[in-house]
Amino acid sequence: MNYDKRKDVDSLIEQFWKRGYLTVSRKYGTYLPEPDKVGIYDVDVIARFKDSYAIGIVLNDEDFFDINKTQNKIAYLSTRQTKYNGKKVVLFIGVSLKNFRKAKTLVESLPEEIRKNIRLVQIIDNQSTEQPVRRRNNDVIFS
Repeated sequence: MNYDKRKDVDSLIEQFWKRGYLTVSRKYGTYLPEPDKVGIYDVDVIARFKDSYAIGIVLNDEDFFDINKTQNKIAYLSTRQTKYNGKKVVLFIGVSLKNFRKAKTLVESLPEEIRKNIRLVQIIDNQSTEQPVRRRNNDVIFS
């Protein structure tokens, strides 16, 4: 598998945009700064919607080898609050299609008050999805 973390972060940011969030900082970006560590953990995206904030992380295959470490990371990041007004920060977790069930069972094993702040997002690689046969076989009419 050709794994590219930058594409996964881009896909996660697209999910933020679909929900109305603006990106404040992101990893592997050109114009935005990289996000600071939250506690001892690295995050991939920090976004904002009006006066509420969200944290985004991407989980890959290596994160599921040590389930306890990943579970502690998710629990810590999902219980964060903003500094001044104390609002809870939403945690978006981006996972690939093959790891989605593992991530779902991992999130379901957490207590209810922690699960409320977690949004599990499926990251789909747009280039790997197959075009319908009808679209591939048609000639281009306009260029």
